[in-house]
Amino acid sequence: MSEPRSLPRISRLNRDEVDSSITAVFDDSLRERGNVPYFFRTLAHRPSIMTTAWAHMQAVLAEGTLPRALKELAVVRTSQLNRTPYCLASHTMMAKKLGCTDAKLDALANYATDNRFDERERLAIHLAEVMTQDPHSYSDADFARLRAAFTEGEVVELVAAIGLFNYFNRANDLLQMEPTQPATDDELQAAGLLASR
Repeated sequence: MSEPRSLPRISRLNRDEVDSSITAVFDDSLRERGNVPYFFRTLAHRPSIMTTAWAHMQAVLAEGTLPRALKELAVVRTSQLNRTPYCLASHTMMAKKLGCTDAKLDALANYATDNRFDERERLAIHLAEVMTQDPHSYSDADFARLRAAFTEGEVVELVAAIGLFNYFNRANDLLQMEPTQPATDDELQAAGLLASR
């Protein structure tokens, strides 16, 4: 039986506690996700780290030519392998918003033989597994198969997504971050997303 999780090791800041230079990140996150991830509230202790981490995540997941749903599958598999409840909760929700079913997400460990996954998804998930567990074991043959299905820029997108979430997974696990809860009405109101009562 595992031990119950402790409280986070570093406090997370609320919108009214942060420098005005980063309230826009809080507001962007509330608009996009309906919350401000606790990890970013924790990074807010160092505004430049918080803003660059947010910008990097946006560039990795929201830009490029690959469908975001494909990148989210790789992120969820990475987070499964790292056993990171925080990122699993957030990115499972994002994958579902993008059309992934519970059955498909539950089948990620069996991607190689499950007919719910197409060839590009299988290649992306395999890359996530190898890059997370032993990147030195990714063979030239593996890479040739990847390149036959993806452009060089798309490979960069996948590698960046998997690499970023290995960083996020490890940081969140070490900091004992619990899954983010939806924003309160007060938070939404402060961001101008809910009318005053």
